[in-house]
Amino acid sequence: MQERQVYRMPKAGSIKKLQLVTERLVPISAYEVCVRVKAIGLNFADIFAMQGLYSATPGGSFIPGLEFSGEIIAVGEAVTEWQVGDQVMGVTKFGGYASHINIHHRYVVRLPHNWTFEEGAGFLVQGLTAYYALTELGNLQEKMTVLIHSAAGGVGILANRICKKYQAYTIGSVGQVNKVNFLRENEGYDEVILRDKNFYDKLRLALGDRPLKLIMECIGGKVLEQGWKALAPTGRMVVYGNASFTSHSAKPNFPQLYWKYLKRPKIDPLRLPTENKSLMGFNLIYLYEQTDMMHQLLYKLQELQIEPQYIGQVYKFNQMQEAIFDFQRGRTMGKVVVKVD
Repeated sequence: MQERQVYRMPKAGSIKKLQLVTERLVPISAYEVCVRVKAIGLNFADIFAMQGLYSATPGGSFIPGLEFSGEIIAVGEAVTEWQVGDQVMGVTKFGGYASHINIHHRYVVRLPHNWTFEEGAGFLVQGLTAYYALTELGNLQEKMTVLIHSAAGGVGILANRICKKYQAYTIGSVGQVNKVNFLRENEGYDEVILRDKNFYDKLRLALGDRPLKLIMECIGGKVLEQGWKALAPTGRMVVYGNASFTSHSAKPNFPQLYWKYLKRPKIDPLRLPTENKSLMGFNLIYLYEQTDMMHQLLYKLQELQIEPQYIGQVYKFNQMQEAIFDFQRGRTMGKVVVKVD
């Protein structure tokens, strides 16, 4: 019986409990393929899940990880579109931190021939997040002005590239000054501003006379409140994360989280018709359950022919804890990938 290596959490709570273990790889079912994983993409949902702050986190023991790439090494008897040796990228509802994955054949797609495994592992989750938020919820239109938070992260970079296909005017926000020039010079943001105590004034200056019609919101707290204030009538704010609740320690600081929760911005639904603004949110796990929709969105995203994800940092499989540590603290740019030998 074949074995695999996985990073497993005994239960959610502290990232320090993440352990590398060897497990038996069970035989695939009729509709599954087995993928020898070559690269794993990290996402903030992984952090929240390991800390027990993600509503979709499995109870008890679980393997984190939402996306991967690799090579198919076995095909179920009912699967006709895949063969052993095919190179794929895939999404999974947890279970990605592994050397091998058994997964339903509809949750893998072909790796573009000129992409690396690292690029494949960094595309699906953040690409679908950016595309769904911008186009389906945000109603992205030609030459619209868009504010993209965490602009140097994986979602932020792909969101900007999607916006540029619509000739949108993009303003990116970052939490560290060293990321500003990278985005201006490498990714073509029209403006990049540092989130500090003067953020709102900087945002107003960057906007000039342009109406802010769409915000990709993943920070929360005062930044969310200031973005809402700057949002123009008929504008839309799409919330897909809340980085302000992320701690830099292995486990959550619950007194601090409770205080942030009490101080969180409160947007009154009764005032929305008067303000003529829209607030909406989504969780990518929802798309995972809607397989047909996910494939339709992916087809439309691929039609845009955007460049593969910018891979900022690549770690070895035995460096998973180090990769999570750096990613959690915002020390990285672009997509963070763990390479499996």
